[in-house]
Parts: sequence; C-alpha cells; structure tokens
Amino acid sequence: MIFRQLFDKESSTFTYLVGDDGSRKAALVDPVVEHVERDLRLVSELGLELAVILDTHVHADHITGAGTLRTRTGAKTHFSVRGGPACADVLLNDGDIVQVGALVIRGLATPGHTNSCMSYAVGDRVFTGDALMVRGCGRTDFQEGDAATLWQSVHEKLFVMPDATYVYPAHDYRGHTCSTIGEEKKWNPRLGGSATLASFVALMGSLHLPPPAKIHEAVPANQACGKRE
Repeated sequence: MIFRQLFDKESSTFTYLVGDDGSRKAALVDPVVEHVERDLRLVSELGLELAVILDTHVHADHITGAGTLRTRTGAKTHFSVRGGPACADVLLNDGDIVQVGALVIRGLATPGHTNSCMSYAVGDRVFTGDALMVRGCGRTDFQEGDAATLWQSVHEKLFVMPDATYVYPAHDYRGHTCSTIGEEKKWNPRLGGSATLASFVALMGSLHLPPPAKIHEAVPANQACGKRE
C-alpha cells in the first residue's frame, strides 16, 4: 500500500493519501481546499489515479477539497449517511466497504464529535477523524456533539481493534503524527487508562472552548461538498 501523510498548518489538519500498488488507484482522506494543487501534484508524481475522496465528517475549521477534486478528477466523494451532505456521491453506513483497487477500506460510524463522524480502517491503520486524536479527542459542544456518544463510539468501534493498529487522526496540535490503539487505550487522558464515562462527560462539559475561527464559513461550505456561496 502506498501511504502519505500531509498537513495544513492553518487548521492543523492531516490529509492522507492511500494508494493500491497494483491498480494505481488512490484515495484521499480529509483533503483541504487550499491544498488541492499540492495533493494533485503528489498523486501525479506517484503515478496514481485519484478515484475516491473520503471525509471523516463535516468539518468546522476548514473547507474540504472534496468538491473541487471531484470536478478536477472525477473521483467519487464519500461521507457518512448520518449528517453527510446530500451532494456526496456515496453516503456510507457503518460497516460499508469502499474498494480502491485491491485496497479494502471499511467505514466505521464514530459519531459524538459530530453526527457525521466516520472513521476509515484499511490494513493495519485507521483514520479516526476527530473521534480519537493522539492523547485527546474532538470537542463535543457543537454540531450535534455528544460526549456520551463519543465515548461509546471510541470504546465500541475503535478500542476493540488490535492494539497494534496505527491511529491517524484528522488533527494534531501538539506535534504528534500518529499513535496506536494500544497507546491510546493506555495513555489517552480523556478516553483511556482510568477514565470513565462519567469523568469523560464531566470533562467535556467543562472545557468552554472558543468556537473554531472558520465555523460560519466552513460548515455551510462543507455541507455543499466544499462549495462556497
């Protein structure tokens, strides 16, 4: 499997490229519209054909590149059926499979940060969006967020995966690039170790974070697959 991790400094967003060696088909996870040219250049340099675009949720801190990439390449856009935009080519249910050449990507509904949160498992890694970050998680105070739902998603969908599974989140704000399920079960201060559902719900309710700077621009645009009004 071909794999690359890319980064947007403004929103601390990771974009991931995964490709199939045999067919040369590829998928992008969580593309950012300002980096469409970068991403297409990399796809071309690696001799790949972009076939699939996967968004982990309707983001509030950046505008997705999904719609622009679809127009440029014909790749099919994928979101969760639960809260994903109607303009997506494919709306995924929990457990649905996305085929990229010989690669099998499995969608895992992991709501709690937003209703539309979907993680994507392929091989020995999982792209967790904002549901599970390195030693943290996404906030639960807007976009239908719910702390108890997020706890359930992480513990029933992600923490049941093999400990050696690599965790690749949608964001990082502390300089980490990846983790493993085993690490997060042991060391994640919010969701792992001695944390309980009650302690998690209390913590998430006490954060009082400012809203994302781009929320009023990003959410409407992302509900239109990245199209700005």
